[in-house]
This record gives sequence, C-alpha cells and structure tokens, in this order.
Amino acid sequence: MDTTGTTRRDVPERRRDTLERLARERDVWVSTAHPEHGPHQVPLWFWWDGQTVWMCTGETSATARNARKEPRVRLALPDTFDVVLLKGEAECFSERGVPKDAADAFADKFGWDPRTEECSFLYIRVAPKTVLAWRGEPELRGRVLMREGAWLE
Repeated sequence: MDTTGTTRRDVPERRRDTLERLARERDVWVSTAHPEHGPHQVPLWFWWDGQTVWMCTGETSATARNARKEPRVRLALPDTFDVVLLKGEAECFSERGVPKDAADAFADKFGWDPRTEECSFLYIRVAPKTVLAWRGEPELRGRVLMREGAWLE
C-alpha cells in the first residue's frame, strides 16, 4: 500500500469526515452471522439519520434471518483506503412497524419505497456502539472514534 502523501487527521477531523461520509454514501457492507450457518455478508443501501444506520432487506433473506437470531452486526463503507467500520446491534422493524419518518427518508434517498412492493421487506436499524476510521497506515493508531456508543474527543 502506498501511503505517500497521507496526512494524519486528528480525531475531530476523522469524526467530521466519517459523519459526512455516512450522510452522503449509498452502500454499506453488512456482516451478520447465524449460530449454525456462520457468517454472511452483503451490500445494502443505507440511510444515516444522524445517529443510526437504516437498511432494508427482504423479510426472508439470510441477513434478515440472521439479524433476528443474532443482532450483533458489523457494517463497513466500501472503501479500502478510507476505511469506516461500525459495530452495533440490529433492531428489526416490519413494514408496518417501521417509524414512518425513517421509511419516508429511506424512500426519499433512493427513489424506491419497499413498502409499495409486493413482497415483504424488513427494516434494520443499527445504533453504532463502536466506530473505527482510518486512511492508510499513518492513521492506524487512534482509529477508534466511538466506544460504548460515545464519540471520543
């Protein structure tokens, strides 16, 4: 990996950059696990509400089944140099049980409303407990931005 020219950001700058990415990006890799079948990873669209990540997947998908059985999940933005990893617990909502403002914001962001589809979807909300972010080797030290749900200074 070429880290030439990479300037180490301080924690407040990393936090600001991370929050900006969460607000603007579209895709997140979601890692779940089933106690008997092991790990499962898929990319999903997401909406960041300022505190939590909202995703939507088919109600019978492996991701939905896993999140219901084992709510601990990991999320990763899709960039291997400007890394953002989140860890938290999934909270699942049916189409009828999802808060209207969250479902509306998700639909507005993507121009697609899962509530209008013939098949059923599950909304998944993850409140991060841990957030790590780094750009290349110079930022590996100090990459933890959130611990136990609290942003570090």
